[in-house]
Amino acid sequence: MIYHILNLFNTTNQPYAYTDIMFRAICAVLLGFFMVFLFMPATIRFLVRRKLGDQPEFDHDKLNELMSNKANVPTMGGILIVGTILTCMLLLCDLTNYYVWPAAVLCLVWLGTLGAVDDWLKLTASRRSGSRDGIRTWEKLVFQVGLGVLMGYYVYRQGQHNFAVMGRLGEDVETYRILAVPFYKQGLTLTLGAFMLIAVLVITGTSNAVNLTDGMDGLAAGCMALCSFFFMILSFIVGDQEWATTLLLPHVPQSGELAILCGGVLGACLGFLWYNCHPARVFMGDAGSLPLGGLMGYVAIVTRQELMLFIVGGIFVIEAASVMMQVGYFKLSGGKRIFKVAPIHHHFHLSGWTETQTVIRFWLVAAVFATFALATLKLR
Repeated sequence: MIYHILNLFNTTNQPYAYTDIMFRAICAVLLGFFMVFLFMPATIRFLVRRKLGDQPEFDHDKLNELMSNKANVPTMGGILIVGTILTCMLLLCDLTNYYVWPAAVLCLVWLGTLGAVDDWLKLTASRRSGSRDGIRTWEKLVFQVGLGVLMGYYVYRQGQHNFAVMGRLGEDVETYRILAVPFYKQGLTLTLGAFMLIAVLVITGTSNAVNLTDGMDGLAAGCMALCSFFFMILSFIVGDQEWATTLLLPHVPQSGELAILCGGVLGACLGFLWYNCHPARVFMGDAGSLPLGGLMGYVAIVTRQELMLFIVGGIFVIEAASVMMQVGYFKLSGGKRIFKVAPIHHHFHLSGWTETQTVIRFWLVAAVFATFALATLKLR
């Protein structure tokens, strides 16, 4: 909105600061931070009045004892995160960009609503009956897979249309459906079916992985801040033909505008950390973790960097893998476990690490993954 208003007064078509993508992305970081910082106290009071406090419950007595201090901490703080990112988009993005609206509407609102409904059902049901039944797992997957199908088809067809309109025929027309592979210059060319399958796996997997990581004060928000910072830079590079050509990355026209969304995510996560650091005054809940993960998955799909997401989001991958390994081994072995409890951050907590030690060490590992991902941009 601000972008378009300023454009109305720019009668000379000169490249002012507000037209620069990275400038607006940095503004989104600042706006996102201060919005969450200023409005979170009111959000916490609202959640307290509605008695939307968490009641952590695990199948491990010692872990229940360690996490008992988190009882009744307000949950669903993610609704402010989602609202903040949408505000950053409306104020700072070029709203005519065809990659912006699907990101906001279908990723943030779709998954944010799904997570909020799940949180509401779990928290209100626990007050009435003591159970924590929310949306069933298969029902969540239906919505996540459905979103992945829509996003995959839209991005593929939009890229096809974009290159056709620009008249980029022959070899260049395949750029929009190339899967960038770290350390490999050419990448892999995908069919529509393979493109959509990868989109489903990425959006479903990333949203659930971030949700699993959201189990300690500041853990998910800190790791997501690092991930969004990386994709803020990467979106800008991929959207700029000169930078993309220099680094041998697929150039995706107009994808640079997603850097502003990533900036909004970064700022919102930093602002949320102010209240979510140990001891947490609020949790994001599914209302925040599902849309944040889904949005990063969407950005990775548009920029053709799905495999890079598995590197920079290495902590999320480890968390999700630990749950799958634990469940699979438990069923195959007749009740034996690999870890004391999963996700793996709780395993380290039970092994003697304090919660603060666990979170900071996971942040450090996430920073190493992000640094390694940046290095791979030159190792091609």
